[in-house]
Amino acid sequence: MKSTKRPHVVIVGAGFGGLACAQALGNTEIDVTVIDRRNHNLFQPLLYQVATAALSPADISEPIRRTLGRYDNIHVVMAEVAAVDAPTQTVILKDGGSIPFERLVLATGSTYNYFGNPDWPQHAPGLKSIHEARDIRHRLLLAFEKAERSTDEQEKRRLLTSVIIGGGPTGVEMAGAISELGRFMIAQDFRTLQADQLKVLLIEAGPRILSTFPEKLSQYASDYLAGIGVDIRLNTPVEDITAEGVQVAGEFVPASCMVWGAGVKASPAAEWLGVEPGPGGRLPVAPDLSVAGRPGIYALGDTALALGEDGKPLPALAQVAKQQGEFLGRGLKANLLSGKTIPTFHFHNRGNTAVIGRNAAIFDFGRWQLKGRLAWLLWALVHVYLLVNFEKRLLVSIQWIWRYSTRQRGARVIDEKAVSLVTPEVAAEVNRSS
Repeated sequence: MKSTKRPHVVIVGAGFGGLACAQALGNTEIDVTVIDRRNHNLFQPLLYQVATAALSPADISEPIRRTLGRYDNIHVVMAEVAAVDAPTQTVILKDGGSIPFERLVLATGSTYNYFGNPDWPQHAPGLKSIHEARDIRHRLLLAFEKAERSTDEQEKRRLLTSVIIGGGPTGVEMAGAISELGRFMIAQDFRTLQADQLKVLLIEAGPRILSTFPEKLSQYASDYLAGIGVDIRLNTPVEDITAEGVQVAGEFVPASCMVWGAGVKASPAAEWLGVEPGPGGRLPVAPDLSVAGRPGIYALGDTALALGEDGKPLPALAQVAKQQGEFLGRGLKANLLSGKTIPTFHFHNRGNTAVIGRNAAIFDFGRWQLKGRLAWLLWALVHVYLLVNFEKRLLVSIQWIWRYSTRQRGARVIDEKAVSLVTPEVAAEVNRSS
């Protein structure tokens, strides 16, 4: 008799790649289990806008169960993976549970690389989660509140100094957004602060910012940031980070808010499988995204070290992960239901982009480039399109139009638990008023 057991695919990670793969397998004769340590998917490219009070966390995140709820064959599990037992085809969870699989897709993304400095993350958080974005937002807003009440000029300048480490897209976006936010708040909302007290420092260890873009676009970004008051320091590696500031090139820069964007490393997927990782800790994969020597196991997105047609590693971008997820989902469906071989993945580059500030962005399409207002409009259209559903697209579009027209930031709310970090007097005053 023919077996009635359905194939089972387990996907670890519900980011761009994991969700795309799950959706491609949706409503098929394949059982799919999606595991993620968070209950929501997150549009990470716009996290910097949460950190700078332009958007709220709910604008760029949605429960995974809601996103995948329309697919009857998909089961969502909120759990953290501890290991993968490849010989027995079992995913081991940190809470002691386990989930068997016939095919396993690892789409666990990446984390920031602090290069062996375990104390730096607490002083300079990155931008990979809502918690980190809120933390940065609290630090920024609280610093302005403290500076408003301070009578010490040196302390006031320290509070109004932000240091962004790393001149990639995240660092450039944060530097521009913090400078614009700070100057607007000083002009409109704070009575004892002056624009010349605000300092935004962008530190890059290499010879130029946005090194993955053509040099002329990098120069455009540098000129724009300098024009809005961002101090860019190139060829300047960070030596130390403390709660009081940053040590760079033998100089200590007092600061109240530090943001890390100086490099990422892949999740421990290679360690789970006992495979030697490639550069950045990424898991080497074959052209069909399978892991060599580990039958039935695949990797995609930031987790995977996949090579392009030029033999170079594909970049850790959302469009790469999304295309890989869609490709692998279709390939697994054809393989499990019809016995077809999964073909070679081909990446179609739709351009690389970074936003620098109001009416300023860059786009690199390979053969031609775009910069300025038109690139900024295209950047906005692309990011709205990539949001998870129509509701998020509509909400973000309305807020961006309002923010552009009024320059107001609607998410400038400080959590009550963070108020005590200002001063005991302010905390007591807030408690009395509430």
